[in-house]
Formats: sequence, C-alpha cells, structure tokens
Amino acid sequence: MQRLRIIVDAMGSDHAPRVEVEGVLEALREGRNRFEIILVGQRVVVEEQVRALTGGGLPMGLTVVDAPEVIEMKDTPIAALRTKRHSSIVIGLEMVKRGEGSAFVSAGNTGAMLVASTVILGKLQGVSRPTIGAFFPTEKGVSLIVDAGANIDSKPRHLLEFAIMGSIYYAEMMGVERPSVGLLSNGEENVKGDERTLEAHQLLAQSKLNFIGNIEGRDILLGTSDIIVCDGFVGNVLLKFGESVLFVLKNRIRQISYKNLFHKLSMALAYGTLKKALRTFDYQEHGGVPLLGVRGISVIGHGRSSPKAIKNMILKAEEAAAKKIPACIQKALLATT
Repeated sequence: MQRLRIIVDAMGSDHAPRVEVEGVLEALREGRNRFEIILVGQRVVVEEQVRALTGGGLPMGLTVVDAPEVIEMKDTPIAALRTKRHSSIVIGLEMVKRGEGSAFVSAGNTGAMLVASTVILGKLQGVSRPTIGAFFPTEKGVSLIVDAGANIDSKPRHLLEFAIMGSIYYAEMMGVERPSVGLLSNGEENVKGDERTLEAHQLLAQSKLNFIGNIEGRDILLGTSDIIVCDGFVGNVLLKFGESVLFVLKNRIRQISYKNLFHKLSMALAYGTLKKALRTFDYQEHGGVPLLGVRGISVIGHGRSSPKAIKNMILKAEEAAAKKIPACIQKALLATT
C-alpha cells in the first residue's frame, strides 16, 4: 500500500523556513514512516535549513520541490494568485490537484490560501462557499466553529452548508456519530436573532442534522453543542479571542506567583495540573484549520506557528486524508439535494 504524501509550504510562516523544517522533521519522527512529506519552497534555502538541523542530507521520506516565488502576508490574494504562479502555495496546491499529494499544509497568507484552494482545487458539488472549521476548547473537550473566517457575508443557505460540512468533519475526526449543532445567536429562543439567523434556524430545524437550536455566547465554553454555526465575521472574532485566552491566563498566573514565596511554591506544586488544564487552549495543539468544501485537503495554519503547530497540522492533514474527508462531505451534501 502506497504511503500518503503530505505537501508542506516551506515559505509560509513568519519564521520560514526554519519553523516548517523543524515541524516536518518532528512529524516524520512521530509518523514512523506512515507518510512522506514534500517540502515546497526555495530549494537552496530549504535544503540548507534541513542540513543545518540534521547535520546531513535529506532524511528518508522527505523531498524538496523548488518554488522560487513567495506569497507574502502583505500580498493581495487574487493578485498574488495571478502574478506568483511559481509560489509555494500555487505549486503545492497544483500538486494536490494532480494527485501528487494527499493534502497541502501552509502557515502562509490566509486569504491567498482561501482563494488558491478554491480556484485550483475547485468546490465540491453542492457547495456554495467553502468554510473554515476551527476547533475551540470547551469544558467538555472541543467544539468546532464554522465559519471561522472564510465568509463574512453568509446567507442562511450557506450557514446550513457550513453545519453539514462541519458535522461530517467533526464526526470523522472526533469519532462522534451525530454531533450536536447549535446556531450562535443573541438568545436561545427560536425567535431571537437577525433575519439571516432566523432563516438559518428554519433550514437547520428542517435538516437531518442533530440541531439543538440557538446557543448564546455563554454556551460556547460550556460545550453546549459540538458544532457552533455562525457567520465568518463572528467566527473569526471568536477564534482570535480564543487564541488570546492562553496568553492572558499564563501571564496572570505568572504575576500571582511572583507576589510571594508561598504563591511560587503553590504554583510549582500545581504546575503539572495547570499545564494539562491549559493545554486545550493552546492553538499549537490543534495545528491549523481545514478548508471544508474543496476537492482536496487544504490545512491553513497561523503565521506565527511554531514547529509543534506545523507538526500537528501535518498529522491532522494525514488523518483527514486517510479518512477521505472531502468524499464524506460530498456524499452528505448530495444526500440533502
């Protein structure tokens, strides 16, 4: 049986290619020959970084494909796609489209990834707009927010599609047969919300999803629903808020521990428990966010991703590829039409 190939953008993060190469090497060690990795980027720079970290040549299971151009964070997505056809994002996604890789992973320009993934890979049948799904820590584990930033002017039908795609992804990745779906609103009553929310509520209630109705902001961290459906504007605000929680908590704990020796000793004794409790709030643990609704697997990471985050993005992409997530979503969407 041929091993999966995961294609990784070597030039995407704020500290590329060092972070990407370190993350790739960690993923290969943890993967133990389950998959191969193709690093796409400026060959000379990438190979030099690999040699610096390994003290030798390319390790088994790793190859490098040259991509002389780089799409930077400041680049406009559509313009970058047109003018930088030899960039790591474009070349990597075209390789996935040709079947030379099972998934593409990038911590590069999010807008460029959204546009390039949609244009190059194409949308699944029945998908009006692809959606970003992001895991969010809760009291019960994690919930999935859809949409987390791909669409900021969604229509009710789009919210229904997001819920379907998010439910399939959550079910496959988390092993939950019928994940619960909640529609984020300003009140739990079905008469609450703006016009879009009210119409989306009706569509979700008529669907075959495990729809539990409206949920409020206070329900998110309680884990009231497995899937949180909302417009991308709201979802992205929630995602960025969630990323700040760990930073603030760590700083607050540090400030308290520095006040006196007793607090320092107390924090030292509780360190293991605190570290475990706060782990779910760390974006690095979840890697990147998948773009759902395209004909392939495209995982988008944070620009300031660490090697650990890159590694977890690769492992998540491997799992999504092995479980054939796009095919599962396509089947579910066709069943609703």
